[in-house]
Amino acid sequence: MPLLEETAVREHPPTIPVVIIGNGPSGICLSYLLSGYKPYLDPAAVHPNPILYRKLQETKHLPVTEQDLEYLSEGLEGRSSNPVAVLFDTLLHPNADFGYEFPSVLQWRRDKQQHIPHLVLGKATPGGAWHAMQGSMLTISLGIWMELPGVNYRDLTNGKRRDATTDRAIPEEISSYYHNYVKLKGLQKNFVDNTYVTSVQKLCRGNEGKTLENGQGDGGMGDGRDESFVGNGDECINNGGARALWEIRGYQQVQNDTHVPFSLFAENLVLATGASDSPVRLGVEGEDLPFVFHSTSDLGLAIGQRKLDMNSDPVLVVGAGLSAADAVLYACNCNIRVLHVFRKSTDDSDLIFKQLPKTLYPEYHKVYSMMCSQAYTNTPASSSSNRPQAVSIASSVCAKMCPKPQLATDNMGGNASVSLFPNYTSFPEHCVVSFQSDMKCLLLGNNSLKAFQISMALVLIGTNPNLFFLKGQGQYLGQDPTKPISCKQNPIDIHPYTFECTKEPGLFAMGPLVGDNFVRFLKGGALGIASCLLKRLKKKEMLISNEGDNLTCWS
Repeated sequence: MPLLEETAVREHPPTIPVVIIGNGPSGICLSYLLSGYKPYLDPAAVHPNPILYRKLQETKHLPVTEQDLEYLSEGLEGRSSNPVAVLFDTLLHPNADFGYEFPSVLQWRRDKQQHIPHLVLGKATPGGAWHAMQGSMLTISLGIWMELPGVNYRDLTNGKRRDATTDRAIPEEISSYYHNYVKLKGLQKNFVDNTYVTSVQKLCRGNEGKTLENGQGDGGMGDGRDESFVGNGDECINNGGARALWEIRGYQQVQNDTHVPFSLFAENLVLATGASDSPVRLGVEGEDLPFVFHSTSDLGLAIGQRKLDMNSDPVLVVGAGLSAADAVLYACNCNIRVLHVFRKSTDDSDLIFKQLPKTLYPEYHKVYSMMCSQAYTNTPASSSSNRPQAVSIASSVCAKMCPKPQLATDNMGGNASVSLFPNYTSFPEHCVVSFQSDMKCLLLGNNSLKAFQISMALVLIGTNPNLFFLKGQGQYLGQDPTKPISCKQNPIDIHPYTFECTKEPGLFAMGPLVGDNFVRFLKGGALGIASCLLKRLKKKEMLISNEGDNLTCWS
């Protein structure tokens, strides 16, 4: 069904208390908490942290969303830099970091009187980027850590366990779980699928006038109406009689690929878009050539279409993260030759493999073992200590192909027990200089240039969020406003207990945008935002008694 009739763009767009952009696990979890579901301390539960348990008992008659999250979070430690994320995680999975699988200490009760009307806008069906992930590779997190409040993960996956040491999941199981979760918890009416947000602006509503108009002169809502919205919202902070709203514009893709435009206003806007929109690029010559890709799915597609086999030229994999490791494993398991290039030394303490227990992640440790023991050692006789100064130098080197990569056999000792792939070669402390149109790749490392013929290249060095719909792509929201938003290097700067952006009142961010890349911790953003909004709306006596109110205009 269309989000809005096309004529609504030209008339009076509705105002919604909360709009969430992104329908992945972040958006789903927040929708659950805004739909009247409240977390209480389970009377029969005892938390293994005695200090936290004592604090919870002090106000056990209140849901956690109405308690002082800063007080509850004090002194807790975990794998997230956001204290509320650590708090919610320890309530849902007590002592999980110590290998225990204790039940949650929370009891969920629904109070429909506490429902906050909201909409969740997503590009596909609920589940976000998980629907785009394919294959049999396992998740980093255990399956139970991927679950959302109120629905046991194993109940929806038939209790699948792959062996005694791991309970990790495949993407298909996770995407199915999130899709079914929305139905089981009755959240469907809050979700609008196949929607693409193209513009977000902060507008300021004056004291008078009940109709809406964008006073910026570009994209106005119509002619001949009261100018009740003026400017870009910046002056609202100092205008005691004004209130800012967010204008969200975009389109919904409906049957026959028809695009139906929509426009609406939100009192509060939540960014829950994740971080997989834009792959990080190398920025080298030839990166736009048709054999250079930035997603592991492209490797799967090429293998599925039989464009690659054991007789093909090697696949070049660039990166030292888990996505690169997944591509290495996939290619090696299909008997396809792999050249693996990464900038770091294999001894670098920041390598993700050093942070993963071997018993839980044996396949990644196999890749790490190969990175260390199957390194390239053959250096061209004509290598130069000088870096390439021009494209002509790169091209001339590419014209002289390096011999077939040789392995560093002196490093093989101590890894005899590991089943290694013979057609794999690693290039530690190397970087890509260029890709050539004749499907050759030029590498630089150990003060020498090397050129190889390849069948395809996979550049897997991370992803960044795409916030093109925000002013300046949202860069001003970052902890360092002089740099682009990056989930690892420059997340959005938020209040630690409300997840409200420090530079934009009424704008919230959660999940990878604030540094919580694992589902286990992004749920804390939902707790912080829901708690903040419930307290504010309760203070203003704006809670809706009938959960269908204010949404009758939606199809």
